[in-house]
Amino acid sequence: MDTGVLNSSRVTLQEKGLEVALPDRGATYFNYYWLRDNCPTSFDSATRERQFDIFHLSQPPRPANASVEGDKLVVSWANENHVSQYPLTMLASYADGTHRPDPADLPRKAWFSDHYPSIARFSQPELMKSPEKVAEWIKAMIVEGLTIVTDMPDSNEGLTETVKLMGHVRSTFFGEFFDVRTYINPTNTAYTAKALELHTDTPAEEHAPGIQFLHCRANSVEGGLSIYSDGVAVANDFRKIDPEGFRLLSEIDIPFYCEHDTYDMRSRQRVIELDKHGEVSGLTISQHMADIFDLPQTVLDDYYPAFCRFGKMLQDDKYMMRFLMKAGECMVFDNHRIVHGRLAYSATSGDRYLRGCYADREEMRSTYRALTTEGRFK
Repeated sequence: MDTGVLNSSRVTLQEKGLEVALPDRGATYFNYYWLRDNCPTSFDSATRERQFDIFHLSQPPRPANASVEGDKLVVSWANENHVSQYPLTMLASYADGTHRPDPADLPRKAWFSDHYPSIARFSQPELMKSPEKVAEWIKAMIVEGLTIVTDMPDSNEGLTETVKLMGHVRSTFFGEFFDVRTYINPTNTAYTAKALELHTDTPAEEHAPGIQFLHCRANSVEGGLSIYSDGVAVANDFRKIDPEGFRLLSEIDIPFYCEHDTYDMRSRQRVIELDKHGEVSGLTISQHMADIFDLPQTVLDDYYPAFCRFGKMLQDDKYMMRFLMKAGECMVFDNHRIVHGRLAYSATSGDRYLRGCYADREEMRSTYRALTTEGRFK
């Protein structure tokens, strides 16, 4: 019900909210609960957290009066000894219910098999002393999903301090770090000299880590070329040529597992991941950790052919990079986007040692926001 109460030429009080005339917009509606909850005094400038608890109001919020004074809406609240002042520019930014702009929500740039010379490269010593370089590095990670950090120290600490530039080391059920070498009694295909098919890591975890670091400490063996494909590029093309197959892979969860003597990890994931815009944001796929598909057999009539068509596309020469990792390099990539693997190598022909770990994608994006924007409380 519109009460029609006019408190100034620019504010009209209604039953559940008010209308205020905003520059370049005219009369714009705002709900009373929203206004009271988001009074600028609701937020502590030191902790940057909300300090006002709307649950504690004894009655629904309602203005005693409201008016525009200069560039602010001023509201005196009934049943409270409280006055709120809202910048009109702040109100305008929330008037349409659009999400707050996110500087880390950057469009992805798909890449193909010829991308190796163009991979964004950053020197680790320069990253350690330049927040601006770190911001460039993380931007490249968000946009392209894959970077190479060069000039890495030949130490365990060098990897840890590199990860900490964007976040923290993210533990998995394997622990905080893993060492890729040839083991006599391996618990993972990566710990052998065999070929390792393109995959994303730890798909059996409910929430697999988002960013992977692979620090090459030594690589003098025969063979063992690294292989990488951009899941976004492949899935985008798959969507065009097989829309029904794309729908199946982006809507149906399939089981993954990782089992040994001391663990039995299980999850259900969708092979193709979509973001809030409906765009492809990544993949979850691993043939050596795919469990027996426990879907209705009639569903598998369509799902399996689509799954196989997509898996073959991932290995197509159009998409797959092949290159030799060099000692002192660290591959840093989005584990929910970039599929990676390696060709077989001769374990007795030299030394091959990679040390790896993970960080979270959202922590990386958080660091990017903090490095590139002032935030709302500065």
